[in-house]
Amino acid sequence: MDIKVLIDLIKVALENGFAYGVLALGVYITYSILDFPDLSVDGTVPLGATVSAVLILQGMNPWLSCLIAFLAGAAAGCVTGLLHVKLKIRPLLCGILVMTALLSINLVLMMKGTGGMSTAALYNSPTILKVFPVGLIPENVNGYKLRIVVVTLALAVICKLLLDGYLKTKSGLLLRAAGGNEQFVTMLARNPGVSKILGLAIGNGLAAFAGAILTQSKSSADLQMGQGMVVIGLASVIIGTSVFRGVRRMKDTTKVILGAVIYAACLQVALALGLPNSYLKLLQALLFVLALVSTDLLDGGLKKSANAKGGR
Repeated sequence: MDIKVLIDLIKVALENGFAYGVLALGVYITYSILDFPDLSVDGTVPLGATVSAVLILQGMNPWLSCLIAFLAGAAAGCVTGLLHVKLKIRPLLCGILVMTALLSINLVLMMKGTGGMSTAALYNSPTILKVFPVGLIPENVNGYKLRIVVVTLALAVICKLLLDGYLKTKSGLLLRAAGGNEQFVTMLARNPGVSKILGLAIGNGLAAFAGAILTQSKSSADLQMGQGMVVIGLASVIIGTSVFRGVRRMKDTTKVILGAVIYAACLQVALALGLPNSYLKLLQALLFVLALVSTDLLDGGLKKSANAKGGR
């Protein structure tokens, strides 16, 4: 393989991987911490993309559009949480209901914001890759466009650090407890339902923020970009926490970002080897299955090892 092709392959894998890493951080909250199978991610990712793109087309600062996209995703997450906590609907159904509702909401927002178009093009519009302070970063380094990699990496690290900081707060500790032991939270005279709603809001907010990043990095948004995002997020979390399980000093938030990079690299390698784009979703599903199977095998191996040591 030509060195230039290899570098381009790595560059694209990192660009997508770090953006998926932000999504994976959101899925990590709902899936790993809250143990909540949230399918609304497939709706909140395009929601963030649509909101960000439409606002930019209306002349808003792209950074501010990302913030509003996060808030829009957080609002959708709150709805998911309220359906579960207040109406006692099962988690899986809550996610399906919100995702279904967002199909119409995203369509209306896109059509209204683009004058009837189902896609939004940002090629001639300011994005986070063109405005201050990112505009100060050289666009080309030795002939390679690395600005997108730098920006997506920086945003993923910032989100990770903010999430790490939050999880150390009293509210963050209650969030962890709400996912693992609701009775303990109740004994502390706290409402675990509030923590669940907050966790779903943060998780879906990060998913929408990831959608905004993907939209601005690719200079376009469409309503189909949310398909399979929950699979990408879950696979990233599972791959990261499994591959780096033995690295004790590495935080889970770092693991899931690295897992997203590995997942994106696998997709890019398959495409580079000639896999048609029409099979991409099938490959995503197969990678997810492999991640699940490898995790089960690893868990089984660890249990056998522990039992063998205990029997000595």
